[in-house]
Amino acid sequence: MEAEHGLVHRRWWTPYLFLLPGLGMVLTFSLWPFVNTIILSMTDAQILRGGTFTGLDNYVRALDDPAFWTALFNSVLYTAVVVPAVVLLPLALAVLVERKVPGIGFFRSAFYTPVIASAVVVGLMWQWLLRSDGLINTVLGRLQLISEPLPFLTDSTLLLFSAMIVTVWKGLGYYMVFYLAALGNVPRSLHEAAAIDGAGAVRRFFHVTIPSVKPMMLLVGTLSAISALRVFTEIYILGGESGGPGGDSRTLPFLIREVGLGFAGETGYAAAISILLFLLTLVFSLLGHRLSKGDER
Repeated sequence: MEAEHGLVHRRWWTPYLFLLPGLGMVLTFSLWPFVNTIILSMTDAQILRGGTFTGLDNYVRALDDPAFWTALFNSVLYTAVVVPAVVLLPLALAVLVERKVPGIGFFRSAFYTPVIASAVVVGLMWQWLLRSDGLINTVLGRLQLISEPLPFLTDSTLLLFSAMIVTVWKGLGYYMVFYLAALGNVPRSLHEAAAIDGAGAVRRFFHVTIPSVKPMMLLVGTLSAISALRVFTEIYILGGESGGPGGDSRTLPFLIREVGLGFAGETGYAAAISILLFLLTLVFSLLGHRLSKGDER
């Protein structure tokens, strides 16, 4: 009886023992760095010098910094263009490759290949395609559609949109897999009933497929928005260390790296911009969560 009582007595805390390693990892590598970044953002710390407490001065400085507003505008523009494309194009691709026809596995693999490729390799490939003597300008010139090469990599606006194309192209296969899983759960009887009622392929797509995969579309939109706000590699590879001509194509992660890098790097100011980026990401995440809740109702 005492042995049974002891066994029951031990059971209430035994599960917590299994949680402790994971909890320790979260506290050490996620929560503490986040708290430390908040503290650092309220100092004038530099790379080689400890800082003193300055309160909200770094945040006030960011709001008065034209470079911050340019980077913020670029990040929001990047998200506003990339997210709709990433939500819709992979869905269309998934609908095309969902059909079970001979050889469809090859196309699924081909569309997924960019996902497993390194972002640096993808960036270098697109740099070769988009430069003034690259394949795209050469083809457009041979077709006599342009009289001189388009400055994809030397114009700040075109550079930003070129990076968006790279992001969308690389994400197509990744989010296509999400939609393939969602499409597999759509009851075939719904399509058959709609077809009996005379609905064509287009009407079935908008009235059966879209409502069925809407939760997945919201999830893809949220994930792609978070990813777009953190974009760095594409702009770095295409535009170089300065973030394009005059640094006008810099996004917030690019600005954080630029401000905090080097022996004179202002880590306190960079931390403040990081917190502002976190708040912006949190807004998009909460918006996606709210839309998901509204859809469930």
